[in-house]
Amino acid sequence: MNEIRDLSRPTAPDESYLDEIAARTRERSEQAGAWSSAFAGAPESSTAGIAAGLADAESDLTELLHTIHTLAETAFVEHESVAAIASLLRGRGIDVETGLFGADTTLRATTGSGQGRTIAILAEYDALPEIGHACGHNLIAASAVGAFLALHDLHGQNPGAVPGTVVLLGTPAEEGHSGKEVMARNGAFDGIDAAIMVHGYGYDCAEQVWLGRRLLEVTYSGVAAHASAQPFMGRNALDAANLFYQGLGLIRQQMPPISRLHAVIADGGSRPSIIAESATVECYVRSKYPDTLKELSDRVEDAAKGAALMTGTGVEVKWDEHPPSLPVRTNSALTRRWAKHEEAQGRSPLPAGVLDESIAASTDFGNVSYRIPGIHPLIKTADAEVALHTREFAEAAITPEAEAAAHDAGYGLACTALDFLVDDELAAEVFAEFDRAGGAVDVENYFN
Repeated sequence: MNEIRDLSRPTAPDESYLDEIAARTRERSEQAGAWSSAFAGAPESSTAGIAAGLADAESDLTELLHTIHTLAETAFVEHESVAAIASLLRGRGIDVETGLFGADTTLRATTGSGQGRTIAILAEYDALPEIGHACGHNLIAASAVGAFLALHDLHGQNPGAVPGTVVLLGTPAEEGHSGKEVMARNGAFDGIDAAIMVHGYGYDCAEQVWLGRRLLEVTYSGVAAHASAQPFMGRNALDAANLFYQGLGLIRQQMPPISRLHAVIADGGSRPSIIAESATVECYVRSKYPDTLKELSDRVEDAAKGAALMTGTGVEVKWDEHPPSLPVRTNSALTRRWAKHEEAQGRSPLPAGVLDESIAASTDFGNVSYRIPGIHPLIKTADAEVALHTREFAEAAITPEAEAAAHDAGYGLACTALDFLVDDELAAEVFAEFDRAGGAVDVENYFN
């Protein structure tokens, strides 16, 4: 006999699918071979110098990781986090600029010879409201700063070892916003040839799917009326919102499996006795490719307008209060160098296709990767079952495992950046691959 369920509580989601994904990931990871690269990269003497520089800065970087985690500042108000990074850099004699490129909480510092190619190492440091660094941006910041300090130290000891320019870019407001796109539109990536960064995760993974994302707000205007005495004199904005919400559910049946639609009815009226005069739906539209994101956006907008036609309401459609994010385009030539360096640290980064792509989020680094070549690998910070954007991941972001990940990520970023600056054949392939993938895209106007 079936047990009567306590209807005051939700049912627990079934974890069978996650278990299956984990099992398939284990099987595929066991079959993944060692990484190879056709390019020599930087000499061993330089990578040894990077390791020494990171060891010298280790205590400072660990303190920075914990400081930013404690501050837990949200998008565009990361003032103390930026100050902590700037203080560390200035304490080592490095010039730092802040408040550039259209946002108060940006940061920029440079090192290297200034002659040749330029590569940017990106740092994030914003947290989520209420749950803090549940995406581990404190680790992103510490690893980027560590890579930059190691390269700066190498340049100081042997100026010829770091040809070109290394730029440390502090990029605010990734969570729920698109800080990198704001910076890009204000010239942050002008003159930069490639960009790299790393993100904490439950696995070491050299390449994983990141979806493009757009934000949509749909506001329906109706005619208020007494819901009992004269409902026929009203036009129900909540009905329109409800039809649009249901329409999104139906669209899901005929869209690519990797695309995503999710929405909330943010406003649905004030009283049951009044036909709703206004209603608002907020929606996220995500997809794996720029073209499929654009096509899905058009279908969603048609559904929004169709609901207005069915209910006789007015409709206002507002796209992208914050700039949209494109999917990440990963440069495999740079990825292979990253993976080789992480193997040297005792890690085994997974290649693309090992992790199930159905578990995918979004990042504004995608907008950078369609302007210039870039990589956005993942480094194991927590147990595989600990999801991003949870309190458990925030707790994991200050464990000894996270401290070790920040160190290893700093090494991988520094060595990969130096490979790009030193190895002309590698750089030529990085640029050629970027061109083969379609070259630079006019990101700002892509959806116009």
